[in-house]
Amino acid sequence: MKQIPSIAKHGPQPQKLAALRQAHREWSESPDTLTRLTRRLSTTLSLEHQLGILAEEIGGVVPFDALSYRHHIGGTEFVYASGMGGPHTCDYRLNLEGDYYGTLSMKRRQRFVEQELEAIELMLSAAICPIRNACRFISIEQTALTDSLTDIPNKRAMDQSLQRASLLSDRHGDQYSLILCDLDHFKDLDHFKAVNDSHGHVVGDHILKLAARELEKAVRNSDSVYRFGGEEFAVVLPHTAEQEARDVADRIRHDIEQIVVNCGETDISVTASCGVAMRLEDETAEQWVARADEALYRAKDHGRNCTRVFASIT
Repeated sequence: MKQIPSIAKHGPQPQKLAALRQAHREWSESPDTLTRLTRRLSTTLSLEHQLGILAEEIGGVVPFDALSYRHHIGGTEFVYASGMGGPHTCDYRLNLEGDYYGTLSMKRRQRFVEQELEAIELMLSAAICPIRNACRFISIEQTALTDSLTDIPNKRAMDQSLQRASLLSDRHGDQYSLILCDLDHFKDLDHFKAVNDSHGHVVGDHILKLAARELEKAVRNSDSVYRFGGEEFAVVLPHTAEQEARDVADRIRHDIEQIVVNCGETDISVTASCGVAMRLEDETAEQWVARADEALYRAKDHGRNCTRVFASIT
């Protein structure tokens, strides 16, 4: 009769569990600087919070007057600054496995000595992995908020921006205006869909990219441009009243009108209609967008290639 070996039974292993508990207790309560630094950095994926933790932990070992960090992540320049500067500086390019994750600089009034620089480098070596993860997290977030065709923020990003603007407007009384812009007339073609039908999506996509660039050039650095669907764009303008927003909308229309795309036997030119609405007190983001959309509808209904302002439509 063939003997079948019995399956080993795995019971509790109290000694290993006790050792694991002890290791966790030591890790969570250790006063060691590097252990505490890595433990604190592991609690957040916010790059700003991580840099604040890093500045605090480095400052406990090496005194400094100012710490700054700069990195271009996706399409955004990320800058962190803490403290006031001094004449003496030490700069570090943060690299891991061949990838660059920003530059960190420290300044103070006294020269940094060799032992202090070594301490800073040891702490940065412990911080680089969490910093890499935070940078990647920002990049992923940006991808989710960016229109893949035009590389400008998408409708989801616009919705978030309008919510923030509404909160700031109610809290501080700041003026915000919204422009909705819709590409309309094309040479020998009445609608944007006709461009795709007659010349293909490659030409249509090229026009959308050019329009996005013209929108970005027509506004201030403080303004934000979004693509929120098809051939429709939006601009959020902080600290901007109704007439100023109308002037910006007219400038946008003028700049878009300069777009000419050669399609071999014919050139395609573009025009746009714009609707403007300044945010009202206690108005929701949805109500604000609805008023701008109504102004845009009026602009298109009155022959297109014009600007209309809600509540003062003429």
